[in-house]
Amino acid sequence: MLRKVEQAQAKWGGASQVIDAWLNARKQLLIAYCELAGLPPYDKVDRSLPAAPKISQFCEQLVDYVSTGHFEIYEQIVNECAHDGDTAPGERLLPLITETTDTALAFNDNYAEVDENIELNSFDRDLSQLGQEMEERFEVEDELLDHLYQHSQQQAAAE
Repeated sequence: MLRKVEQAQAKWGGASQVIDAWLNARKQLLIAYCELAGLPPYDKVDRSLPAAPKISQFCEQLVDYVSTGHFEIYEQIVNECAHDGDTAPGERLLPLITETTDTALAFNDNYAEVDENIELNSFDRDLSQLGQEMEERFEVEDELLDHLYQHSQQQAAAE
């Protein structure tokens, strides 16, 4: 997933400060996810659950990322495309992203204020499911970014 973020940064980086910051936030979220999940290069030797503050910090990053997408990025992309009569991003892609938002918010609700004394029997399963949903989300977000890029290229050619 990190390789895909780097590819996205190479492809769309520099298009706008908002998109650059958003792609950087995605990269930081993925790094935090890998660390929390004990994925390389953050392998855990003892296979214990992460500390509660690490989980809470990750949940904050997750909600910030999801919120930025919905309230800053998606709206901008959909509005720019709709201005020229292109409603595809809003009609086809946003519902797919909303599904992954629900999973992210449910994860946050379950784990943002976790206590060190509570057993987290389903944490690994929930974290794995979240990772799968986020990977799907990133693919759809990349489609949105590509749509915006193609749209801006067409506008530049028309001018």
